Amino acid sequence: MGAQWKQKGRELAANAKGKVMTKLTKEIMIAARDGADPSGNSRLRMALDAARKASMTKDTMERAIKKGAGMLDEGLTFDTVTYEGFTPHQVPVIVECLTDNRNRTSANVRILFKKGQIAAAGAVSWDFARLGAVEATPPTGAKVDPEEAAIECGAQDLEAGDDGSTVFYTEPTDLDLVSKALAERKWAVSSAKLIWKAKNPVTVDDAQRAEVEAFLAALDDDDDVQTLFVGLA
Repeated sequence: MGAQWKQKGRELAANAKGKVMTKLTKEIMIAARDGADPSGNSRLRMALDAARKASMTKDTMERAIKKGAGMLDEGLTFDTVTYEGFTPHQVPVIVECLTDNRNRTSANVRILFKKGQIAAAGAVSWDFARLGAVEATPPTGAKVDPEEAAIECGAQDLEAGDDGSTVFYTEPTDLDLVSKALAERKWAVSSAKLIWKAKNPVTVDDAQRAEVEAFLAALDDDDDVQTLFVGLA
């Protein structure tokens, strides 16, 4: 698992879809701080791509861009806050939040960590690598070598993804370049994002995994929690 944790079946429930949309909207707003034009803002372009895949309406995306870029006089801003710690059974986790109230988020996260252990900055992230991750599927019907594509497109490493896809790992600064290079070679890019990838994932038994999954699900259910990165094998 070791990279971004996804709650199983989350997209199937209507209330869960609402949470996904809220997180996507926040990401667009944060990205738009660096410019409202996606052609010159790779983070915004990737956030909009993810929003389109989730069927977000054009009006919602445009409003989120305007909010983030300060084009609407609403006085609401979001900050990125990162927490580090351990789930039950000492599985390392990095929690990325987007919040308009740091005090509220801090209090909520500390409560959620009662069954685990919250840690100081750097106590967990030292054992993770900061990488770009591009998930893509090869052209339909084409015989392609993912390793060859990785070399041609400038990726540093790769591994098999879900449903025949491949995850290409990049240097953080090369994320957009690799994503574009894959698209130019007719690979269908489903996601491109910065991640934390565990260097030494922890192995747990089935009973322990159930406890870890429940802990992560509770964290993920908090409105301010944007992404979880977990060192779980």
